[in-house]
Amino acid sequence: MNIKVVDPPELLGLNKFNIDEEEPHILLDKTICETCKEKPCLVVCPAVLYKLGKNGEIMFDYAGCLECGTCRLMCKNKGIIKWEYPRGTFGVSFRSS
Repeated sequence: MNIKVVDPPELLGLNKFNIDEEEPHILLDKTICETCKEKPCLVVCPAVLYKLGKNGEIMFDYAGCLECGTCRLMCKNKGIIKWEYPRGTFGVSFRSS
């Protein structure tokens, strides 16, 4: 039995993203994010879309979002002021190897 093991970055690289440049499906209130001490978004996003800037500010790009909703659930301070699935035909298309 031959089982092909695929590393997560390689597997994620197979996905296709149709980015909605006009209407982001996730919006942050960065003033709320500034007061958050834990910043769980930095560690829970499987696509690693949340990063810490040089001055400690949250940087975020929804373009590679896997639409799992983990960030929304873990954001206890409600810094994520909008989270919804992308409009029709936009977002991630999962592909297998």
